[in-house]
Amino acid sequence: MDAPFADRRDAGRQLAGRVLATGVPGDAVVLGLPRGGVPVAFEVASALHAPLDVFVVRKLGVPGHEELAMGAIASGGARVLNDDVVAATGISQEQIDVVAEREREQLELREHAYRGDRARIDVQGRVAILVDDGLATGATMRAAVAALQDHGVKSIVVAVPTAPPETCAALRREVDEVVCALTPDPFMAVGLWYRNFAPVSDEEVKELLARAA
Repeated sequence: MDAPFADRRDAGRQLAGRVLATGVPGDAVVLGLPRGGVPVAFEVASALHAPLDVFVVRKLGVPGHEELAMGAIASGGARVLNDDVVAATGISQEQIDVVAEREREQLELREHAYRGDRARIDVQGRVAILVDDGLATGATMRAAVAALQDHGVKSIVVAVPTAPPETCAALRREVDEVVCALTPDPFMAVGLWYRNFAPVSDEEVKELLARAA
């Protein structure tokens, strides 16, 4: 089977048509989750004539079991915790703070690397369109959504080229609009639906953000 998306830029162009069809207002801002979501978001922002920014999310891993996420932090300083994981692991508030501070430093380094000296786009009172190159479980996107809700946005739209139908359905309970261009079942993995799913470099993210600015 030939994958429906040539690459992330092609996926973004296809996704943009779906987003436009929802009747997005003129005050929208497009936020790409780096790195893979930024080329997709660039095409969506271009089609909408909307500003583009990154929305960085860093996982908070349980000490000693870093692959297990106890929460996440995101651009703007918001912190989201998974209460079930925190309770099950018995991790203390002090331990959480140590991990969160370490990841906050990394988040700020990433933001500066991508954005340079440009200010973060103010999303307060605006429609925020969160874009990634695809979702599997949607955990990172849910962390981004929860963090963005602390920023005083008017509404949140999640837009992705591909995701499992159950992930899109779960997100619809948390945001105002979900646009999933392709919802294959079985889903397997995001990369299967791209002919070219090569990793996106920091340099490409910086270049696209600079061009959008």
